[in-house]
Amino acid sequence: METMQGVVLPGDSTIRFNEFPVPEPGPGQVLVKVMASSICGSDIRAIYREHLGKGPEAYQGVIAGHEPAGRIIKVGPNCKRYKEGDRVVVYHIAGCGSCDDCKHGYMISCQSTEHRRAHGWQRDGGHAPYMVAEENTCVKLPDSLSYIDGAFCACGFGTAWEALTRIDVSGRDNLLITGLGPVGLAAAMIGRALGAGVIIGTDISAARLALAKDKGLVDYAFNPNEMNEEQMLDEIRKLTGGKKCEKSIDCSAAPSARVLALKGTRQWGKCAFVGEGSNVDFDVSQVLIHNQITLYGSWVTSLKHLEDLVEFLDRHKLNPENTSTPDMFLPLSEAARAYDLADKGQTGKVCIVFDD
Repeated sequence: METMQGVVLPGDSTIRFNEFPVPEPGPGQVLVKVMASSICGSDIRAIYREHLGKGPEAYQGVIAGHEPAGRIIKVGPNCKRYKEGDRVVVYHIAGCGSCDDCKHGYMISCQSTEHRRAHGWQRDGGHAPYMVAEENTCVKLPDSLSYIDGAFCACGFGTAWEALTRIDVSGRDNLLITGLGPVGLAAAMIGRALGAGVIIGTDISAARLALAKDKGLVDYAFNPNEMNEEQMLDEIRKLTGGKKCEKSIDCSAAPSARVLALKGTRQWGKCAFVGEGSNVDFDVSQVLIHNQITLYGSWVTSLKHLEDLVEFLDRHKLNPENTSTPDMFLPLSEAARAYDLADKGQTGKVCIVFDD
């Protein structure tokens, strides 16, 4: 039996390599030769540091990695669309297929506790050379996008895309992004392509602020460690004709950043929260109600919207890997270093890459 090395996460800020059999695709499944598999902040928060999750976030000791892209090398019985050699992004969750959420492509919020299985959490993911995926959770990867681009789409860019399209960012809007980690950087790249005018970002990491500025992803960047809330709001007003931003998105999950996102939103504007974890406390009447702000909670994206995102990136000639740097793309043998870099939170997205 052919075997392979895969990464598992013990929950003590380390990684472990285990030996696994190379899987075989069953009916309606495909075998994917993984070419890139990036690391998500939720992997760090809820699995790498310690096993926090229950329900949808419960880690079952499987091969890690829920942001994979690769090439199909074998198709199982009853497959209808894809063939050997096709390049794909893998939507990271297979649901029951029967609940309302699954019928709309939102397997992320599948209502079945028995059948919902996320790659890297409850079923084997992409931090190994091969993985099995359901054919109907694969999205075709166009030639204009690299495998790393595809991996970045699978969750991080999908999260930003879902939120920005839900709050309807366009050329009519200035955009405030609190938190310039991988999802915030994705929001900046997508927001620019959607037509946003002035893009303002905040983060406590000087390295991430510099990355966002150097890449031209944001027009202005502020560090909450160097400016208080009122000073940042004053700057936001100055940059937007005194009106503040029509649209905002918090990608940080930090309580103070969530409040800043709301306070930095113009009257009648829209704000989305996508950063996972923590809490927030604010004066609802003064901050939200009296300013007529619409607040959205947005959780990843749907399968159909992931397809829309990939088409959008192809059409606009955008490459998600440009929100990071080549030194963050490491081989599987350096998975421990990859997770440590992601845990430090000072870089763009970290990605494990494989030889063809």
